[in-house]
Parts: sequence; C-alpha cells; structure tokens
Amino acid sequence: MEQSSNNIKSQGKIYFASDFHLGIPDKASSLKREKLLVKWLSEIKNDAREIFLMGDIFDFWFEYKTVVPKGYVRLLGKLAEITDSGIPVHLFRGNHDIWAFDYLDKEVNIILHRKPVIKEFYGKKFYLAHGDGLGPGDSGYKLLKKVFECRFCQLLFHWLHPDLGARMGLFFSQKSRLANITKKGRHEKAPNNYKNEMLYNYAIDIIKAGINVDYIVFGHRHIPLNIELNKKTRLVILGDWLTNFSYAVFDGKTLEIKFFNKI
Repeated sequence: MEQSSNNIKSQGKIYFASDFHLGIPDKASSLKREKLLVKWLSEIKNDAREIFLMGDIFDFWFEYKTVVPKGYVRLLGKLAEITDSGIPVHLFRGNHDIWAFDYLDKEVNIILHRKPVIKEFYGKKFYLAHGDGLGPGDSGYKLLKKVFECRFCQLLFHWLHPDLGARMGLFFSQKSRLANITKKGRHEKAPNNYKNEMLYNYAIDIIKAGINVDYIVFGHRHIPLNIELNKKTRLVILGDWLTNFSYAVFDGKTLEIKFFNKI
C-alpha cells in the first residue's frame, strides 16, 4: 500500500476516469473515442490540480525494449502537454494495460501505480485502485493475473516479434465481450443488488480493517456508482468510456460523477 499527501498545487479540481479500452472494437471507433478523450482532457486541464486515469486506457498494451504499440499519438501528445504544464497525471495499470512498464513514465512523465494508493486532497482521504482481482471470488482471473505479472511469462511474450505479439493481442481484444458490447452500443448490466459486487465487499473490508478514508474509488467494473457505505465513507465506481463516457470530479468538498458527451 502506497500512502502520500500532495503539495503540488494548492488549488484546482481532482479528476478521475477509467476504462477507455482504446483499440476496440475497431480502429475507427477507437479513434473517435480517443478524440473525445483528448477533448475532455483539453477542457479539464484548465482547472485540474491532478488527473487520475484509473486503468485500462488501452485494451491491449505491451512494451518491448524499443517498441510500443502503434497509434494513440493524439492521447499521448495531450498527456505530455498536460504533464509538461506541471499538472500530475497518474495511471493505475489495469488488467488490460498491466504490461505498461516505464515508457509512459519516461516519455510522457505519467506516474504509474499498480497497487492501491491512499491520497489526501483538501483534508479528505481517497483510497484508489483499478479494482481488478480485489474482493472475494473470481479465482480464475486471480490465477490468470499471476501469470500476467510473472516476469518469466512476460519474458516469453517479449521474445515474440512485436508485429506478431501486437496482432495476437489486438485479435483477442477485438473478439472480446467488451468489444461486442461496444459494437452494439450496450451498457454493462448493473447488478440487481450492488451488495453482491466484489468491489463493494472489498470496500466494506477496507472499512472493517480500520482504514480511515472518505472515498474509495475504483474503475474496472464499467458501472457508474456513487453510494454511501457509512456516515463517513462513500464508494465510487467510475464507469467507462465505451458507452457511459463517465468520470468523477472532486472540487474540494464533494466527489461527483459526471458524463462527457461532446461528440
């Protein structure tokens, strides 16, 4: 668990967004979403103190020593512009961009996280994580996650020619459940009872463990959610930029989910 406070800027809003999955369901649709994301970033940089991208920016991303996936130049250029201006941008590596190593840090000056982090803004504490593999159940994915995080397995994939590795990754991405949902313009199905959600139960466990925070913020589940866990703590799930185009903004007093639909 990382824990830190911020003294970077004394004023400004804190922005959170997650699950852009650039690359699916096809190049044209992904480019349209990327341009929309760049438009959003251009607007929020005017009053942002810090920006948190909570994971799965790309549906597939793997960094070789001298090669990164082709494309996404509009987004990467905008992020570099923002960090060059002095606004910190954080990326929580999700289950789809778990293989982001140091390129985004060195070239774009993005602060990378993989484990949960506690941050404090304007006297309020935030527990932040992408959300994959947290909470009870989902043992199949948790095993797969260990494989993806295994250095030896990463080395094996690294031996593939970049053209072959990228084609394999994009092929499976474009055949995925998320790609099909995006093609059909459907939303992730909201649970009938959010108390059955793994991330809800993980958030409850955080409180039971005595971790004293005001907001628990996750991506991963693609369902915009902002609920009270107790009189002090709220759980916020950010939704996605596949069909919801949702994000959260903290103005120093309240954390609110909003939607960006400027095509």
